Amino acid sequence: MAYRGAMRLVLARCTVDYAGRLNAHLPSAVRLIMVKADGCVAIHADGGAYKPLNWMNAPNVLVEHERTWTVTNPKGETLTINLEDVHLDTTHDCGEDPGLAKDGVEAHLQELLAANPRELGEELVLVRREYPTALGPVDLLCRDAQGRAVAIEIKRRGEIDGVEQLTRYLERLNRDPLLQPVRGMLAAQQIRPQARVLAQDRGIGCVEVDYDRLRGVESHELKLF
Repeated sequence: MAYRGAMRLVLARCTVDYAGRLNAHLPSAVRLIMVKADGCVAIHADGGAYKPLNWMNAPNVLVEHERTWTVTNPKGETLTINLEDVHLDTTHDCGEDPGLAKDGVEAHLQELLAANPRELGEELVLVRREYPTALGPVDLLCRDAQGRAVAIEIKRRGEIDGVEQLTRYLERLNRDPLLQPVRGMLAAQQIRPQARVLAQDRGIGCVEVDYDRLRGVESHELKLF
């Protein structure tokens, strides 16, 4: 069955094998295994900042057989974790995450792009700002020229956290038969290369926007009227 529950943290000596688009092997070492409430599984080393050594995004199925975990996603990719020595296994309910708080620039960018969604490079029509999901509101919900739903998350700086946040929103939005299929777009003044790679892997578009130019357009329109 698909994993659903609280955050689970396991510190253990383990080996990890990934089989999918390519094969990868992590030899025996002590690592931190994170199983998030949405089912995402990530394996971290003691170093390397926020980036995991390997991971499997939700939705997936996690099956435990004694000291072997097998994580399988809908594409048939598998992550096999063999636990040799478990030092810590704990579970915590983190509660509902409100998402990343927006600063003044992000809030203004949202306002400007809501008024001019075509500034994102497509023939987009706004459906609603702050479209609600069970995990929090997505900044803009639009329809493209073909009438397909587009969920847009707006950041001052596009980073991996923003891609992860939009991924969670998309998973929820695509449960709605009146909206699906919903594609995602990350809009920011600057998007980091790592975020672009992750977004591309998840089928999320990236658009860099010129805040100063958008403000100039707004200022010009105010002068005209």
